[in-house]
Amino acid sequence: MTTPDVGFLLLAVVAAFFANELWRVLGAVLSARLNEDGAVFAWVRMVATALVAGLVAKLVLSPSGGFALAPLWLRLGSAAAGIAAYAVGRRSLALGVATAEIALIAGMVALGA
Repeated sequence: MTTPDVGFLLLAVVAAFFANELWRVLGAVLSARLNEDGAVFAWVRMVATALVAGLVAKLVLSPSGGFALAPLWLRLGSAAAGIAAYAVGRRSLALGVATAEIALIAGMVALGA
């Protein structure tokens, strides 16, 4: 690398750092005044939940790549198992995701795929 290349890369790294750090600092300053039980946070939680539900529905009903090899009944069953584990496991997201993955992998192995 030549000296101008190193200077440009250093400038790019510093600029990227400050561009990201600015938003982190603003978020920390502004979040101190927000009420976690207020209407804004409730709305954000609802929107985030709806986005995740939409993505899961898209993955289950209209998959792409290797996930499309799994039959619909197996994808639906795995999702149902994950939701049940989430509900039974005191709303543990890790337990729900792990259960759905294990059910899907076990089903694919049983089908020989």
